[in-house]
Amino acid sequence: MRKGGIERITKETSVYTEILPDGQGTYEIVCECNFFKHMLEQLACHSGFDIKIKAESYDSDMHHLVEDVGIALGQAFRQALDDKSGINRYGQCILPMDEALVLCAVDISGRAYSSTELDLKSDRVSDFETILVPHFFASFAANAGITLHIKQLSGKDTHHIIEAAFKSFAHAMKQAAAKNDSGAVPSTKGCL
Repeated sequence: MRKGGIERITKETSVYTEILPDGQGTYEIVCECNFFKHMLEQLACHSGFDIKIKAESYDSDMHHLVEDVGIALGQAFRQALDDKSGINRYGQCILPMDEALVLCAVDISGRAYSSTELDLKSDRVSDFETILVPHFFASFAANAGITLHIKQLSGKDTHHIIEAAFKSFAHAMKQAAAKNDSGAVPSTKGCL
């Protein structure tokens, strides 16, 4: 079974992550930011990845905590996929949540790129600064080595837009990371 685990300790945070892409969508997440914790639970549930995260802030700056969770989770994901042989590589999802509609496309390419185009009208949702949404996805993509595009197609409610983004990301990642019968690395180069 594929598995990755990373511990990241800085002067600002302590983050432990574990990810099993071939899981059942179970999760154990300890994070002092309730809305971010809720989004990470959505990521696990909708991707089917088993995810454990224990994230602690030393400086009470959620910017550092969200960034370090993205870094550690991305590194754990990259570790879990190893040489990427036999994966689908690409995944996409257009996901509705009430009035919100968000598209996500992923390429597990080994090349890091992230574009998050969300029109978030509110600066905060609950205890979470919305400016951190693209920051999380960029941190994850850079450390997982994936190309990631997230684009809002419609929506007004900031909570719904963010949740649709995390859920569409989860479904796209599930599709891209899924094993197929080929066993081959999905690239004419022979590596990703």
